[in-house]
Amino acid sequence: MAATRRPTLADVAREVGVSAKTVSRVLNEDGPSSPQTRERVLAAVAKLGFQPNLMARNIRVGGPDTTVGLVVPDLGNPFFGTVAGGIEDAVRARGLTLLMGSSAEDPEREHVLTRTFLARRVSILMVVPAFGADHGYLKAPRAAGLPVVFLDRPGIGLSADCVVSSNRAGVHEGVAHLIAQGHRRIGFIGDLPAKLYTRRERLAGYRSALAEAGLPYDRTLTAGAHGQETAAAATTELLGLPDPPTALFAGNNIVAMGVVAQLARAARKDVALVTFDDLPLAEVLEPALTVVAQDPAAIGEAAARTALARLDGDRSRSRTVTVPTRLVVRGSSRPLRPARTAVDMSG
Repeated sequence: MAATRRPTLADVAREVGVSAKTVSRVLNEDGPSSPQTRERVLAAVAKLGFQPNLMARNIRVGGPDTTVGLVVPDLGNPFFGTVAGGIEDAVRARGLTLLMGSSAEDPEREHVLTRTFLARRVSILMVVPAFGADHGYLKAPRAAGLPVVFLDRPGIGLSADCVVSSNRAGVHEGVAHLIAQGHRRIGFIGDLPAKLYTRRERLAGYRSALAEAGLPYDRTLTAGAHGQETAAAATTELLGLPDPPTALFAGNNIVAMGVVAQLARAARKDVALVTFDDLPLAEVLEPALTVVAQDPAAIGEAAARTALARLDGDRSRSRTVTVPTRLVVRGSSRPLRPARTAVDMSG
């Protein structure tokens, strides 16, 4: 069976008995047309199921599209899905539609996606930068008035608005909580590469909490991971040290899933755990997971508000918006149990 052909502007014109130019004037509200003609055109559009090619029209007249382009590293990460939801809620009220693509943390793939969005003439461009990407090529579009906003991490080679979480302060609070629970050997498992902005900031928060408590920074207690399998391996490595940590801090939600799985496999209920970023079902785990919760919806909303202000003519200097985190204490950050002495054991 042959595929059904999509109706065209010419099909609508034939249905009404007017010129294609008249149909275009009605749909674009560009020029005079009688109420009767307008009613007949709209009735034919509904009957035929005609969809105007907005992209072609915008390129033809030189105007922006009614879309927002968003590039994220991983469409499967719930964090970025919630960020996108926050953006979409904010821009929908302005008649804008969100389009998304994944860079898979590949700078070249990110470049291709952003170029595609630029060719489409998006009204706003938002990017979660891939590690190592250079965004200098966005200087000209931004200078021409395109709102460009970086999320989660700042861009490189371009001064533009950025919305991030309070990474350093959040980790500091989480590690300080473990220290208050009596832990002195606290391991840190963070994302790779080590120079990634979020990894740097979160490791700095870990170190500052140790310093504030007068505890030394021990490099052997830190490990890198990217994905659940490497996080599980890092957990095994740290717990196998001659003087292992009694508590762990996981640097993001994906790392945390690997750590939780490995602790469960090894039946290590004695190891306390705090993670940066909440997880689905974190509160029903056994024990329930203590987290430094980000607010991804608020990140998306803040990014959208910033971009819409630029769209409305705000020409002030680029700014960074920091969205606060909050510590959610649950059962996994248990207090350190004192080591049993020989006297205790004999009793």
